[in-house]
Amino acid sequence: MSNIQNIDQHIIINVAERIERLIKDARQHINRIVDITEVITKYEIGHVIIEVVQEGEDRARYGKQLLKGVSEILTERLGEGWSVDTLKKCRKFYQIYSANKIGATLSPQLTIEDSGYSVAPIQKTATSQKLDSAYPFTLSWSHYVVLMRMESADERRFYEIEAKNQNWSVRQLQRQYNSSLYERLALSKDKEAILRLAQEGQTINKPDDIIKNPLTLEFLGLKPDASYSETKLENAIIDKLQQFLLELGKGFLFESRQKRFTFDEENFFVDLVFYNRLLQCYVLIDLKVDKLAHQDLGQMQMYVNYYDRYVKQDFEKPTIGILLCKEKKDALVELTLPKDSNIYAQQYALYLPDKQLLQAKLKEWIDEQD
Repeated sequence: MSNIQNIDQHIIINVAERIERLIKDARQHINRIVDITEVITKYEIGHVIIEVVQEGEDRARYGKQLLKGVSEILTERLGEGWSVDTLKKCRKFYQIYSANKIGATLSPQLTIEDSGYSVAPIQKTATSQKLDSAYPFTLSWSHYVVLMRMESADERRFYEIEAKNQNWSVRQLQRQYNSSLYERLALSKDKEAILRLAQEGQTINKPDDIIKNPLTLEFLGLKPDASYSETKLENAIIDKLQQFLLELGKGFLFESRQKRFTFDEENFFVDLVFYNRLLQCYVLIDLKVDKLAHQDLGQMQMYVNYYDRYVKQDFEKPTIGILLCKEKKDALVELTLPKDSNIYAQQYALYLPDKQLLQAKLKEWIDEQD
């Protein structure tokens, strides 16, 4: 016991932490292997149903009876989890991600060798020999169940890329889809940029890349038709800061609320101050629960000027100002602000948008561009 007491406590802690990291990394690796193995297995189940049993046809004449019979045998031999509905999902999964479409997906490919395990494949037919050993799967089966519900291939690829890059949980993926993130981003871009959404996901290269209209804040729990103050809105955002950061998008770090600065012996307060590490700049947000006025824009311009002149360091990019408002008029914003302004008026909504309406607007906008 005396020997243990003589050991430097820092050495003990260091060794314990290194071992802890190894164990956690191993668990994470095992979980990833399990997830990817499940996805690959269900892809190959769909492969068997489509390519082997149905000989490539969309539906066999006896498809329903076949899946019912297979489900009954699998359930008897392997237990629950192999319902007809599950087999149909496997079939659909293969139809969406089959070998002739895998090249179209832009998710980074994962090979069996890269993942450190092997899958004993079903005996290959002449058709299945065409299947490459590289699977493009990077998410869990539950993620792909959500993705398969999306009819648009471009939209599906966008959410697949973002779910991987942002490490979204299934719940976060579902929420972003329900909030029409793809449509909200697409409606603020030109046609070429819309195509890039499906190829690269959301890229942050310039200030207006972070803007979504509207910003969807249904998670705050405020009723759209109820009366509330800017302070109550701010408190609700702070209480749900993690969800708010997810809705803001990539690269945001929270710094402060009611950030005070003093100029000409007068105190001013910025509602919310963030930093975007991708753009390398401060992002100031002021909350407005009523219709936006030109005085609000002028005040934000002063905030931005102060940060650019007295807070921003030389290596950082110009400060961005966002007025988060319940209602705005684009003509007023354009008339008040200079063309090269780094200030944006962004509406928010306390309910999820109508996805079908946004999809229709996006289609109409694309048709006009064509």
